[in-house]
Amino acid sequence: MKITRLTVWQLDLPLTEPYWLSGGRLRFDVLDSTFVRIDTDDGISGWGEGCPWGHTYLPAHGPGIRAAIKTMAPAILGLDPRQTGHVERAMDLELPGHLYAKAPIDMACWDIAGQAAGLPMADMLGGRFDDPTPIASSISTDTPEAMLDNIESYRARGYCVHSVKVGANTELDIERIRHLEAHRLPDERILYDVNRAWTRREAMIVMNAVADLGVTVEQPGETLDDIAAIRARTTCPISVDERLDTLQDMARIARENIAEVVNIKVNRVGGPSKARRIRDLALAHGIQCYVMATGGTVLADTEAAHIAQSIPAEFRLGTWSCQDMLSVDIALDRGSRNVNGHLHVDETPGLGVAPDPDLLGKPVAIYE
Repeated sequence: MKITRLTVWQLDLPLTEPYWLSGGRLRFDVLDSTFVRIDTDDGISGWGEGCPWGHTYLPAHGPGIRAAIKTMAPAILGLDPRQTGHVERAMDLELPGHLYAKAPIDMACWDIAGQAAGLPMADMLGGRFDDPTPIASSISTDTPEAMLDNIESYRARGYCVHSVKVGANTELDIERIRHLEAHRLPDERILYDVNRAWTRREAMIVMNAVADLGVTVEQPGETLDDIAAIRARTTCPISVDERLDTLQDMARIARENIAEVVNIKVNRVGGPSKARRIRDLALAHGIQCYVMATGGTVLADTEAAHIAQSIPAEFRLGTWSCQDMLSVDIALDRGSRNVNGHLHVDETPGLGVAPDPDLLGKPVAIYE
């Protein structure tokens, strides 16, 4: 089997309402998503999606994906997509770094490999556990009362895990956390996500002020050095998100006991091939995991659900469903969808979902 064609589409994905994070510092209204279809001489096609969360959140942006694909396409054409390691190495040699831009190609290759083997992607990645993965809501920064109202709206849809954005100022963040914890249901899990907005001093003030609640705080500092310093002076469990980009980052987190939880963002780390190595290293050190897309449609959510469902339940804390925040749907209700607050992948070979090309419009590039 050989790759004969790469077709690329671009689509703007409007959010249903403006979204604020990093203490209200960043606002997002539309996501720029790139879709890739890899065709083969055996007639099997695979789909990938790359969707950074805007261009001000992290060093990643939609046009960068499409420019990188143009650079990498000559090195990918003619390869066997089932040999995902060979494709991964070809991309890394042709364009060092730029992991987020390689993720949709890696995703499409795993889709093809699963279809060719007659197995869902989760089984190809090590084995699918039957229980579905709880979806973490994404609660935008607001007043404590408005954030609780937002959580209530997700509860009505079956959600029992919530990712709450904090980081505005220390006094208000302490108030937010205490208010939400006072109204948290017994079976709920709340992750307080700072998105790097705190300084070391601010992190210590807030985390020590709420340490009695046993809450988990995500990305309380800008760098791993910051989080390591915060870790030494606080007792709250910590999750690392934006500073988990590579396997080397995961090795440091485990080696230096920087965090008890990691959030594996599949697009940011480079796709399923690299995400599964990070997963395995986290599991080897007893570190629990969230697995999420950085943004995107049901394609990106389904990819994350496959990787999440390859993790034992006791280490799998949740995933995300960005599709629920969009005003468009390009797959006509197919793929992993919210069922009582959970995403589930079935026995459909490969990714198990493909977009309707008519809804994507005209391709922006074709390489063959």
